[in-house]
Amino acid sequence: MLHWAIVFLVISLVAGLFGFTGISESAAGIAKILFFLFLIIFLVMLVLGFMGAHAVAG
Repeated sequence: MLHWAIVFLVISLVAGLFGFTGISESAAGIAKILFFLFLIIFLVMLVLGFMGAHAVAG
């Protein structure tokens, strides 16, 4: 998911460079949504991993 966020960020930068502002804004919005979705899933998995490790150790 982080890979796709970076891909859309690059698309946004290239489109902005060539003056396609509508495409650039759309790609940047998609990249932002994917990044925050990745961040939320990462934090949930991190907490679940710590809870699982704590349950095994304790």
